[in-house]
Amino acid sequence: MLIDYKKTEKELYQPKATPSIIDVAEMVFIAVDGKGNPNTSVEYATAIEVLYGLSYTIKMGNKSVLEYVIPPLEGLWWLSGGEVADYSDKDSFCWTLMIRQPEFVTNRVFEDAKKTLGKKKSTLDLSKIRLVKCTEGLCVQVMHTGPYDDEPTTITSMEQYAIRNGYAFEINEVRRHHEIYLSDPRRVVPEKLKTVIRYPIKVV
Repeated sequence: MLIDYKKTEKELYQPKATPSIIDVAEMVFIAVDGKGNPNTSVEYATAIEVLYGLSYTIKMGNKSVLEYVIPPLEGLWWLSGGEVADYSDKDSFCWTLMIRQPEFVTNRVFEDAKKTLGKKKSTLDLSKIRLVKCTEGLCVQVMHTGPYDDEPTTITSMEQYAIRNGYAFEINEVRRHHEIYLSDPRRVVPEKLKTVIRYPIKVV
């Protein structure tokens, strides 16, 4: 049986183009933290290489009957002072890039995969990658279609929807601006990029 979370959990990965409320349960991720402009940062590009390299190493080393599709890349974004990312100042971005993992990925599986990948690619820095569990909780989300720089308009509509329904954004050092990348910007024109945007909310 081949598991593809984008199909089996459509509520997480295929929201509509209009905002909706969702309660996100605990999931397992491998993650890398960093800073800088995603368009020019070597650190950002290296983080993506590490995440996919380890994700495929874990998948290929899986000795169970579970067959699955590697989930999409995700990102949490903020500024060094804790504020929501300012799209006009990408050099000041702080980010956590991450890829979801199946539940069988324990610390032992994670560490074994790091050793295997390290032997294959000795020049790859695996020191920053970590295994984490994340429970996002109550959020508002939407499918954004178009360039990343056009996201502020979509985010405004999300905030307005949340307010109309008795909620408010709750951005802090734990709960962040969250994006899930369903399109590869190297292969898809900006106007057709599909990105899930998710914001944590609280009842007011």
